[in-house]
Amino acid sequence: MKNESTIQPIHPAPLGKRMVQGAGVALLLIAFFLFKSGEPNPEWGKLWMIKPLLMVPVAGAMGGAFYYFMDYLRYQGGWKKLIATVLSLIGYIFALWIGTVLGLNGTMWN
Repeated sequence: MKNESTIQPIHPAPLGKRMVQGAGVALLLIAFFLFKSGEPNPEWGKLWMIKPLLMVPVAGAMGGAFYYFMDYLRYQGGWKKLIATVLSLIGYIFALWIGTVLGLNGTMWN
């Protein structure tokens, strides 16, 4: 017997996809910022860009996960959808900001 459930899943995309999307946006933003920043300080070392290029996308992935977990509210509709969307955006920006601060700490963020 085949189970033909009509219940739709809450999440239209899997968690991994949302995390990759969040990390991708974060990587593009930090890469653009780093490569447009000009000549680095010689005190920072040769491989100083590795830390922000790893930390910021990880934080972006966490922001993407937060967006994913807010889907429960978003799919209830009405004012809850608006609140979930605003909270998701604020959460992603916060995660991106924290990742940028941690990634650039000791180099450009001094």
